[in-house]
Amino acid sequence: MLFAFMSLPRRILTTVAITLGVIALGAFYVAPVALSFDAARKAPPAARVVPTELKDLSVSQVQGTKLLYVGYEFEIPWNDLDPSQTRSVPKDHPEMVALVFRSGLHLIVSASPPRMLPNESAREWKLSPQKLESFFGRGTSQSDYSFLENLYEFTPKKMHRWGFSPSVHYREQMLLMLKIVVLSGRSADTGIFNIQNQSYRGFQLGDPQAHPRRVTVQLYSDEGSFEITFADDDGRGPVAVTQPELNRIVQSLRRVPKDEPAAKITNRN
Repeated sequence: MLFAFMSLPRRILTTVAITLGVIALGAFYVAPVALSFDAARKAPPAARVVPTELKDLSVSQVQGTKLLYVGYEFEIPWNDLDPSQTRSVPKDHPEMVALVFRSGLHLIVSASPPRMLPNESAREWKLSPQKLESFFGRGTSQSDYSFLENLYEFTPKKMHRWGFSPSVHYREQMLLMLKIVVLSGRSADTGIFNIQNQSYRGFQLGDPQAHPRRVTVQLYSDEGSFEITFADDDGRGPVAVTQPELNRIVQSLRRVPKDEPAAKITNRN
């Protein structure tokens, strides 16, 4: 009503002010909200999966092989490893090893120092430990396990799509995108499972009963991290492993001290 009695210049100024306010609101609030809805809607199935407990805890008891690679000892329930096709990167002090079995099964084994994920993230984004935890969640600066636990627990359903703060929208979109990238190609859409042994805890990405293309086991402790990925010879799957076989590897895993006599550790074929 008052607008009708304003002079033309005042009307123009008022209209411009209102228009700029609407634009600012759109840039500050509407755009992030719209992006949050769009990101949640387009998220792949794996981004909606959260860790659950394994139902099958049985351990394969068949005769197998004890291996030592990248500083870790573990048992595999197979005897058909083809040593001639083993590849290590780098060769002198390998951090990653590719193992090939005559059945067509392929394993990629790797190890990393402790807290690599939070340390690399903090360095890449120039974040203090406090800022890192405010972004990813409590405890993420302290261990790789906590870092991934917070990331894997995040889903599109947990996004505050109508939140007023743009920083919240941007943080949650970043978390969602990071989870999508981390789980890409890992068959996590068939399941993410909590796993552990006496010294390590971590996650299994992929459910063997769902016949995924590959399965990945990630285990963490204060001494470092160990990861092993199972795939078939062409990587297209399904990978021929069972849950009891995976449990055998998880339960037997241990880190080998550098001063442990070499004669105590052998690869049995």
